[in-house]
Amino acid sequence: MLDHVALQCDDLGVSRRFYERLLAPLGITVAMEFEGVLGLAGPDGFPRFWLGRTQGGVQREVHVAFAAVDRAAVDQIFATAREMGAEVLHEPREWPEYHPGYYGVFVRDPDGNNVEAVTHQ
Repeated sequence: MLDHVALQCDDLGVSRRFYERLLAPLGITVAMEFEGVLGLAGPDGFPRFWLGRTQGGVQREVHVAFAAVDRAAVDQIFATAREMGAEVLHEPREWPEYHPGYYGVFVRDPDGNNVEAVTHQ
């Protein structure tokens, strides 16, 4: 339902490396780069997740969820996050309070945002 989401980050290089590695199991890569802004795209090639430098001020936590094709992809996100030393907020599991088949993992990015990978199988 969302066309795109943008996050600000304190260190664009650190955030780029984090998201490129974390989201590789979902086929998400940097598709555009200009003037301190990165557009990441999935297999369709359209940049729907954007990263830009913080423009000053205090950043607040944002939650963003990425669609995974299956539970194996969610589990791979978890493994990648652990390999990178990212804080794991919630290990992969089914979340029946959302709906049956909702399976997700939640991790913290370098700027403190809550990043989820989820499948609805």
